[in-house]
Amino acid sequence: MKKVFKIVLMAIAYLACFLLAGVSGAIHPAFYAYVGALFPLLTAFVYLNTASMIRGFGAATVLNGFVFVLFLIAGEVDAAYMIGTVILTALAEIIRYAFKYDTRKGVRWSFVPLAFSFFAYTAHWWTDTEGSLAAAVEEMPAGYDQLMKAVIDNVPVLVVVLVLTVPVAILAMRLAEKVLKKPAASFR
Repeated sequence: MKKVFKIVLMAIAYLACFLLAGVSGAIHPAFYAYVGALFPLLTAFVYLNTASMIRGFGAATVLNGFVFVLFLIAGEVDAAYMIGTVILTALAEIIRYAFKYDTRKGVRWSFVPLAFSFFAYTAHWWTDTEGSLAAAVEEMPAGYDQLMKAVIDNVPVLVVVLVLTVPVAILAMRLAEKVLKKPAASFR
């Protein structure tokens, strides 16, 4: 029961990372669009802990699944987020299986696709630009949609940020292993 409680706490921490990343958009649309590159710096710690408790299939599924279900209830799920989340979660689980559940290598490499999870959430800006801009007019301060349009149109920066997410994810997991010695030591 204690282990289940800890896993639930990790899922809540993962949700908190999503919410923190999401509210960053209040500063500027670029934060919302590109914060996904920094998302792994927080979520690596959560994933390492979760993977150390779930020694088989399910660490990525529990984390992304928890957020997905809550976002579904809140009406925040669209097709892009659903498809992206399913693909990224499946990739993480397949990679961890391929490298073995009890290895650091399995945790390290399976974290890379999981690190892109926030980009699945923000993908609607590029897959449903008109709907996203209309929602911004309703929900955000005046002029936010114009700032947002400039960010959406700057696809080269998005590509650079997506590419940078890979080394950030790798370094974030290494940092998590250094800080969280006990969970890291549970892997060979």
